[in-house]
Formats: sequence, C-alpha cells, structure tokens
Amino acid sequence: MFDRQQLDRYARHIILPGVGAAGQRRLLDARVLVIGAGGLGSPVLLYLAAAGVGHVTVVDGDVVDASNLQRQVIHATDAVGRPKVEVAAERMRALNPDVHVSPVDAVVNAGNIRALVREADVVVDGSDNFPTRYLVNDACVLEGRTLVYGAISSFEGQLSVMAGPREGSEHTPCYRCLFPEPPEPGTVPSCAEAGVLGVVPGVVGSLMVNEALKLLLGLGRPLRGTLLTFDALDARTRSFELAHDPACPVCGDAPSITSVRDQDYATFCGVPLPEARTTAP
Repeated sequence: MFDRQQLDRYARHIILPGVGAAGQRRLLDARVLVIGAGGLGSPVLLYLAAAGVGHVTVVDGDVVDASNLQRQVIHATDAVGRPKVEVAAERMRALNPDVHVSPVDAVVNAGNIRALVREADVVVDGSDNFPTRYLVNDACVLEGRTLVYGAISSFEGQLSVMAGPREGSEHTPCYRCLFPEPPEPGTVPSCAEAGVLGVVPGVVGSLMVNEALKLLLGLGRPLRGTLLTFDALDARTRSFELAHDPACPVCGDAPSITSVRDQDYATFCGVPLPEARTTAP
C-alpha cells in the first residue's frame, strides 16, 4: 500500500487514531482546489503538501512582490517577479514529491470556475476580494462542492465551512447566507490599504487547512454553519452559529442564480473581478 519512504513520511498520520493507513490513502487520493497563493494560500498549500493530499490545483494570476514576503511564507526573496503559482508549485513538490500540483496562472472567472470546482473534493478560498468570494461560493453551490472560506484584515481573521451538498434535512449556509449584500465599494480596506500583521494569515490559513483535512478524513466537527473569528491582539477566538437562508438566491428554496457571469458579480459588488498581472508592479 505504501513504499518505505511513504511509511517514513506519513508515520505520524498512520499511527494516529482516526487517520491510520486508510485515512492517509484517502488523502493521497483526494483533490483540493485552492484559490489564491498569497497570505492565506501559503500555509494552506504547504500543509496540504506536507499531509500528502495527492492532487492540488492552485489558481492565482498574480506575481510575487516584495511586499508579499512579510506574510506569504511560501514565497522567498528570489521569487520576486515570478508567477505565484509557479513558485508555490515548486515549493510544494520540493516538500513532498507524492503531491501532484496543477498551477493555474490565471484569475478565476465565470469562464473557468465551475470546471475547476467540479474536479475538486474540497475548495479552499483564500481570495482577497468580494466579487471572487461570491463567484467561488456560487460555483461551489451549483456544483455541490464544500467550500472552506477565510478572510483577514489587520489583526483579525475569520473562517467557516460553507456550501456543499445537502446532508439529509440539513442545508449548510453559504457565503450569501452570511453576507446577502456586499459592502459598499471602498468601505472595507484591503491589506494594502489597512495593513495586516504577518502572522494573522498564517493562523487563519492553518485553521482553514485543518478544516479541509477534517473534511477529507471525515474527522471531528467541521465548521459547517459556524463562523470562527480570531483576534490576534486578544489571542481570542469566538464562534457564531450561522443559519441557512431559505430565501438565498443561490442555495435557497427557489434559487434565482443558476449560472455564473462575470458582469453579474461586477454589478453586484460595484467593482470588477480582478485581472491577472503579468509583471511585477
């Protein structure tokens, strides 16, 4: 089932109750889609590779900038100016050659998102803008895939497990259930505008990959229907129960959103979906 090198590499998983050899095999057979190879994506991608998740697709249309290095730990100084997905894929393969990494040097949009989501067992969204978050959420609902969501700002972060197939009579709330309307453009500053403590995406991203591994292994109680917040200054987490909205336009009882179009998200959020950068700023 495993060769000698794999037995050594995954020894701490194989002896772990609840994981074992069967669980490690599930990880090696699993497919995860990660949106973003930045602050949140860095720990997610590194820990997915270390854990032996066999197939990881990472999507990001950006290049490494010197300002990223304070928090995006998958990138190094000599990577400045290179596509983030290429650098991330190299680091992951060096960490664990068992992992098949598919780097997609592009931004997600209506033309590619559903096909990307469809191929994944779990989707992890580490994007940093509202149009992309709504787009990824809607694609996950339409394709019946579970979404691990996370966001950060300054000294704070939040995460949840959303969307996914209905489980019996239970329906997991989606991102639109939590945020029926996006904030007014310009009211929520980006990390470039507000700053972020470098360790915050590391903490939140690690919690996100923990949720992804729990989902893949069928362990514990994933954060379905729960929003977890993290405050770095108080070293405190809080949990808030989320309710499914039967009137939600994408996952409700009578959905009005049955497809995805770029213009819909630009109009809804008041800002367009981001475009890929091909050179360093």
